[in-house]
Formats: sequence, C-alpha cells, structure tokens
Amino acid sequence: MSDFTSNFWSVYVAVITVVGIAACLLLLWFSGKAKAMTANDNTTGHVWDGDLREMNNPLPRWWVWLFVITIVFSAIYLAMYPGLGNSPGKLSWTQKGQYEAEMSKGEKDVAPLYAKFSGMSPEDMSKDPQAMAIGERVFMNNCAQCHGSDARGSKSFPNLTDGDWLHGGTPDKIKETIAKGRVGNMPPMAAAVGTPDDVKNVAHYVLSLSGSPHDSLRASLGKAKFGACAACHGMDGKGNPALGAPNLTDDIWLHGYGENAIVAIVNSGKVNQMPAQEGKLSDGQIQVLTSYVWGLSNGAKVAAR
Repeated sequence: MSDFTSNFWSVYVAVITVVGIAACLLLLWFSGKAKAMTANDNTTGHVWDGDLREMNNPLPRWWVWLFVITIVFSAIYLAMYPGLGNSPGKLSWTQKGQYEAEMSKGEKDVAPLYAKFSGMSPEDMSKDPQAMAIGERVFMNNCAQCHGSDARGSKSFPNLTDGDWLHGGTPDKIKETIAKGRVGNMPPMAAAVGTPDDVKNVAHYVLSLSGSPHDSLRASLGKAKFGACAACHGMDGKGNPALGAPNLTDDIWLHGYGENAIVAIVNSGKVNQMPAQEGKLSDGQIQVLTSYVWGLSNGAKVAAR
C-alpha cells in the first residue's frame, strides 16, 4: 500500500512521459542525420519482386514537420493539462471540475422550465402534459433501471403503479423517498419464531392473511407464532408505513411468493435499499419526478377531476 500513498508512481509516470517525448525527438533527429550505405545510383541494395529497388531518399519535409508539430503539441498539452504524474497543469483542469461546470450550466439552462412548475401542486402537475413528459424522461434516466420502463418493478423492486406503498403514497412521502432514499431491513426472525416447523407454520399463516393457497392446519398453528412478527407488521398483518413494514394481507409479494420464499425471508431476513437522489437530481427534477410517480398510481383519480 505504501507505493500508492507515496510520490513514487507520480514521479515514475512523469519521467516515463518526458523520456518518451525526448526519445521521439532524438529518433527524428538521428534519422535525419544518419546516412545509409548506398550505391552510386542511391539505392541501398535491397530488391523485391525482381526489380523493386529501395532508394535512400530523405523523408518529405511536410512529414518531418508533422512529427515536430506533434512533439511540440505534446509538450504544450502536458504543461497545460494534467499528465506529468500528479501535476495539475497550468489550467488545473479535472474531469470532476468539467463535469460540475457542465452540470451547473445545464441546471441554469433548464431552471426557467422547472420554475414554471414550482407553484403547482403535485395533483395539478400530474395533469400537465409538459411536466409529465419531463417527469417521464427523468424517470427513464434515473429510475427505470430498477423499477422498469413501465414502472411496474420486478422481484425486490416495488411496482409504482399499484397504489401499494411501503412508506406511504402521499406526494410528500414520495418526495421524501426520492430525495433521501430508503433502507428496508427485516432481521432474521427464525430464532424468535421457534423451530423450523414453526417457521413453516408462520409462512402458511402469512399466506392465509391474503387468501393465498395454504395449509389451513399449519396456518392455525402458525397464528400464535406470528406474534414475533406483529411488532412490525401488526397483529392484523396490515403492516406499518412508519417502519416500511409491508402489508401481508394484500396479495402483493415484493420478494417472492409461496412457502419457500417466505421461509427464506424469515430465516435469513432481507435488506433492500433505494439510493438517495437529492445529490444527483435538482430540486426541480425531484419535484416533477414526484408528481410523475404519484400520477402513476393515481391516474384514474386525476383523470376524473
């Protein structure tokens, strides 16, 4: 590790770079001065295909000057931009600096557009075609990778169109989720539930809560053991938005359906994370995206107004 925290590699790169440029210059100079052994007719004696003879003519001047220009350009470039080890160059240019400058310029360019929506409620914004077109584009660029282009999600990635919300589906909660992110954590509960057979019984009781196919005998035995889960999901199994605990009665299975899937989660627990977007998206983008996501599960309600 000391090699990566010392100045050795910086000096090494700088030396190799300078030596490489100097070697190119010397090679060009020596090649122009060196004289090959030639015959009286200026040929080197090399013959191909019977009559194709190699001449000892100098390089064209424009070609030589092109080499010189590339060497001069490289010297100027290394002086202005980073390239000699950890030297920042005269312009102090960095990829991060250029990215931040371009992002800042982009935000200033679109600020008037987002300002138009700043005074609108999420409900009104969800009825504005321009706002929804922008929201859809922001969603496609930043959210579709997990939730899908149709926002219907997949295993472990919530469906945003069905009205089922782990932390609440109001515009304020959606905005909070987008900006701050979420971490869902169900700890392993097998030890609290009891034996492996008890875990299976609880799994069938959970299936019974939503009217899913289950073993009624196992479900009746698992009801008493469900108390270990009630602290988060409630005695009625309807969940707790304050904790992000899912409703177990609605037949929506985020992490898989059936006895095996439930047993696996009870035994091993589950951690799900949505990253915070507030450092990536502007306030205006988050506002429009909030209205777009809210409208996905409230489209009929919006259309009726």
